[in-house]
Amino acid sequence: MPVLPLTTVGDLLDSRPPRAGTTRVLAIDGPSGSGKTTLARRLRRVLACRSLHMDALYPGWDGLDEAPGLLVDQVLLPLADGRPAAYRRWSWEHHRWAESHHVLPDPVLIVEGVGSGSLACAPFLSAVVWIEAPREERMRRGMERDGEAYRPHWERWARQEQAMFTADRTRERADMRLDGAPSLAHEAEHELVVLD
Repeated sequence: MPVLPLTTVGDLLDSRPPRAGTTRVLAIDGPSGSGKTTLARRLRRVLACRSLHMDALYPGWDGLDEAPGLLVDQVLLPLADGRPAAYRRWSWEHHRWAESHHVLPDPVLIVEGVGSGSLACAPFLSAVVWIEAPREERMRRGMERDGEAYRPHWERWARQEQAMFTADRTRERADMRLDGAPSLAHEAEHELVVLD
């Protein structure tokens, strides 16, 4: 398992053409709790770009299947067509759609979250990064973040994830596969631990 600098992801993107108009879209996909949001935050700094969190597009705990289509229709396809892009944010607190957010045709956009690397999105993506961690560690992180009361929701969500990942073969199609809970010594803020 090699340790590589975060800038490796930028090099990967630079080697690929934009597929959403003038925007190179990087999808960071993988199971919940594997480290996607943390990785996106670090890459945003390195790549000096914006990111879109898929949590804003899931229409509730049973909305995973619907989210990639919403991402395509509201963001990726408009960017590809040179039209204004905007998505409606799902309010988890009120269980309904909330305000709209505009997405600019920047040179790079990170989309992170389960389903961002799905087959529906693939035609618009310049690269897909997959990140994974052991189930026990992912659940620990989830319960630490959301609270034990959310365990049934996490379990239900995990079944949806598994079905999507199996159908779309997201891990196999990824351009880079990362360890989200590495035991290998590395500088987490500046380096990646690559699987395979």
